[in-house]
Amino acid sequence: MASKLETPVLVQTQLFSEMEDTYKKTTDRTSTFVDNMKLPVHRWFRFSAGFSAEWVKEVVKSFKDNNQIVLFDPFAGSGTTVLAGEECGVKSYGIESHPFVVRVAKAKLLWYEDPLDFKNFATRVLTHARNLNEPSDQYNTLVDKCYSKDNLNELDKLKKSWIHYNDGSAISELTWIALVGILRATAAAGTAPWQYVLPRKVKKVNIRPYDAFKRQIDMMFDDMIYFQRYVKQPRGVIYEDDARTCSKIEDDSIDLIVTSPPYTNNYDYADATRLELSFFGEIKGWGDLQDKIRSHLIRSCSQHMISKNDDLNEILNDSNLTPIIDELRSVCEELGKERLLHGGKKNYHLMIAAYFSDLAKTWIALRRVCRDNSNICFVIGDSAPYGVHVPVDRWLGELAVAAGFKSYYFEKTRDRNIKWKNRKHKIPLHEGRLWIKG
Repeated sequence: MASKLETPVLVQTQLFSEMEDTYKKTTDRTSTFVDNMKLPVHRWFRFSAGFSAEWVKEVVKSFKDNNQIVLFDPFAGSGTTVLAGEECGVKSYGIESHPFVVRVAKAKLLWYEDPLDFKNFATRVLTHARNLNEPSDQYNTLVDKCYSKDNLNELDKLKKSWIHYNDGSAISELTWIALVGILRATAAAGTAPWQYVLPRKVKKVNIRPYDAFKRQIDMMFDDMIYFQRYVKQPRGVIYEDDARTCSKIEDDSIDLIVTSPPYTNNYDYADATRLELSFFGEIKGWGDLQDKIRSHLIRSCSQHMISKNDDLNEILNDSNLTPIIDELRSVCEELGKERLLHGGKKNYHLMIAAYFSDLAKTWIALRRVCRDNSNICFVIGDSAPYGVHVPVDRWLGELAVAAGFKSYYFEKTRDRNIKWKNRKHKIPLHEGRLWIKG
């Protein structure tokens, strides 16, 4: 079916020709967080749904030129864009709706605190933990399966020691993220590429928590010194907020957005932090994720749509979906039929409808906060649940134009779904950068 917004898309070439020349030589590793694990501060916590900080800096520097700009990430995750903006010397804002992840991001932004004060505080926590002589708390099944008895005992003592010294200060929060940062490294269980914990997959080597914590302290100490040497001043702020409203961001205040929204590939962002949430007692089990985490997030996985009250027609009645409604309805109805042929019968039809309803609201909120002639880059990929193709980049572009933006352009960076022979469908997929002109 032809797009209803073909004309604005066709005239985009002139608007984006210079932009395309600027970025055609950039790395195709835009969408991976792997390189960030070598970068100071960024590496304090691995959030696999992130993307390249070095690439963000390239984008910021090219748009900054001699002008001062304000940078924004409505899906801030663990703070990649905001930290990169600080490194470039621009005012940077981010919002994140995942309660645990936003706490991680805020802790990273405390790099400007006194490194020696942090090291001394964290070392006191470690020393106190070593001297504790009391039994470990009881943990849920997931935590028990992930750690040896000795490692869990050391982690438990570190947590209790941190709680003992916790005074709500920035230094205490830095020590908290130091503990968070070693939970995966000290687990005997393996981790899937996107951070799902695999208790049945045992790692050959895992280090002891006290040793890991000491290394983490030393690494963070060095990183804080590095950032304070090369970053002139902290200029980043992250709020816990919803991208569908951007309620913490002022009207007409943003010049550049660099972000990666959730993909429609059924990745459960709530489940990705279940180990950490379980260890700190914020959830008791998998079932708690729905109310405590998923309810805050963009609806991008089938686990969001488990309520019997979710109705496809009701979701599709959202007037914000008008620009893509015919295609969207057709895809959702096809998914509704296809799901019945599969064992899991996953509610992809509801999830896809809800996802675009949420993103349509996001575009409206972004139009409010963006200045005229602003620029937006969404790192995004398409999907094909149950083999039914969803043209994510085009639909998002059309929703952006409908919200009041001038035009869109998609720059493909790589093909997906071509490596593995055991895929359940053969539809070629891609990933890239969706550029929006404000």
